Amino acid sequence: MIMLYGSQRDYDAMAGHGSDRPAMSAEQVAAMHAHMGRVHRDLADAGELVDAQGLTAPVHARRVQVRDGAAMVTDGPYPETQEVLAGYTVVECASFDRAAEIAAMLVNPDNPGEYVDVRPIAEGIDDLV
Repeated sequence: MIMLYGSQRDYDAMAGHGSDRPAMSAEQVAAMHAHMGRVHRDLADAGELVDAQGLTAPVHARRVQVRDGAAMVTDGPYPETQEVLAGYTVVECASFDRAAEIAAMLVNPDNPGEYVDVRPIAEGIDDLV
C-alpha cells in the first residue's frame, strides 16, 4: 500500500483558499488529478493496480475513542498543520523495489519534502510482526 499524506492546508489550497500556502488554481488541481489518473491507468494496464482512492479533507474526519466503555466521537480532530492520510494506492507487483518505483511516481517533485510511505499489506497474523 502506498500512502499519500496531506493536511487541511493542502485541501484548502486545492479548493483555491490560500493561507500560509498559496492557493492552487483550477488548472493546477486539474493537472494534479490528470497526473494521478495517468499513473493509475498505466498501473491498471500493467495489471499492477489493485485500488486507489483519495480521502476527503480532514475537516470531515471524526476521531472515535472509547472511554469507560462508551464511544466518544470528536469532530474535526486535526489541526490544519497536522499531517493526515490523504489517499492510498494499492498495487500488486513483483517486488518491494517495484513498489518503491511506483511510489516515486506519486510524489510531487515540485513540493520539497513531500513523501509517501510504502508498506506491505499483512496477509495473515504472522505478517503483523
